[in-house]
Formats: sequence, C-alpha cells, structure tokens
Amino acid sequence: MDTRYGGLGRAGRVGAVVLAAVTGMAVLGACGLEDHRDTARGGGTASAEPSIAPKAPLPSGKPLGADARVPSPTGVDDTDATAVAEAWAEVAYGYDTKYDSGPHDAVLRSARWFTTAKAKAERSYHPASGAGEQWNSWAAHKAWTTVEVEFDDDGDAPPDSARDAYRALFVDGTAYGRDGWTGTGPQATVYLKLVRSGKGEPWRVDDVRTVEAAVPAPTPSTTDSAASTTSAASPSARPE
Repeated sequence: MDTRYGGLGRAGRVGAVVLAAVTGMAVLGACGLEDHRDTARGGGTASAEPSIAPKAPLPSGKPLGADARVPSPTGVDDTDATAVAEAWAEVAYGYDTKYDSGPHDAVLRSARWFTTAKAKAERSYHPASGAGEQWNSWAAHKAWTTVEVEFDDDGDAPPDSARDAYRALFVDGTAYGRDGWTGTGPQATVYLKLVRSGKGEPWRVDDVRTVEAAVPAPTPSTTDSAASTTSAASPSARPE
C-alpha cells in the first residue's frame, strides 16, 4: 500500500531489498533510514541548510465523502504486534486522491495505532507542497490505492521483548482510477518499532522508517502502459 521495481518479479524485488532489510532493522532506532514522512514524495535526505526557500505547507485533504475508498480494518488484535503492523500499513498506504492532498493524510488516519508521542508528532508535521509526480498521476484519475502487506521473517529482527517489537514488511500497492484506469500503487519496504507498556497491553507504532522502490518519472507513454497493467492488491502512509 509494478514499474517501481523496474519490472522485477517478486523474487527480484525481495532480492533487491535484502541488504536494506538487514540494515533497516539494525538502525531503526538510530535514524539510519529516512523518516517515512521524508520519503513519501520520493525525495532524498534533506540537507540541514536548504539552498532555496522552504515551500508552503501542503494543505490538508478534504473531509472524506460517502464514496471515499480508504481502508478501515476491524477486529485487529492489538495485543499482536504483527496484526497491528499490518493494519497500520494498510491504512497508512491507503490513499484516496479525490480527497487526500498527499500521503500524509493517510498517515494521520493510521494514528489510532501510534503511540501518543508519535501521533502528536505526525499531527504537528506539515509536509511541503507538492506530493510528487506519481501522486499527480494518481490524482489525474482520482485514484485510490490498496496494498498487500508481506512480512520479512528472515530472522534479522531482534526478538520481541515484553515492551518492544520490530517488524519489517513489504508494501505492494495498486492504484485504481475512478475512470477505470489501473496502475502502480505505493511500493516500499517499511521498518516499524512497536512498543507497549507491559505484557498483555496493546502494541503501538513508535517509529517508522522506509526504503522506497525507485520509480521512473511518469510520462504519457508509461501512464498509458500502466493503465493496462493489473496486479493483486489489498492498501499507508505510504506514508507521507
């Protein structure tokens, strides 16, 4: 929640992110990967001193209407860190460009699974204007996105403790236009740190890091080609 993998199949995609997965779990708590809010637009790490004046903040999305196509998982077992991570990813990468201004609107919808501090930080964050070319391509079709979430269970993550859990997952998304168009959705490897106050208490997402798949800039030819491409889906933030 695909051309972002350059035409690679699932095996190729997994192989391409093996090193990133190992690195991501090792440095999740040390800011070794970019914050998901910075990578949602496909940009690199921002310098401490920007060479140009900051852009105006991106306005918030519109209130969701009756025809909004955003996920709302129910029956999530909050005492299961994996279930919480999956539900969070589905919502955080579940965009509806008819209503959302950018990926961060979906991240805010996922705040029910954030820690209090993380939710506060996300609500006070104001992304710069311009959600990116891929977003603009989706928005031209008033598209919504869904994602399939697959966990990386190769054993690189630290074991769960009574208070901390780490999850690495692959987000594989599809965009569906209201005009019948179907194309590439969000694609990323996401690393989550979840915490809880004690055994039996609900897990909450405390930190998010992402490695997004490279995607070529949309062109009329690639957009038309994507319209004929379909892939399995289910929906983030990615997240802004």
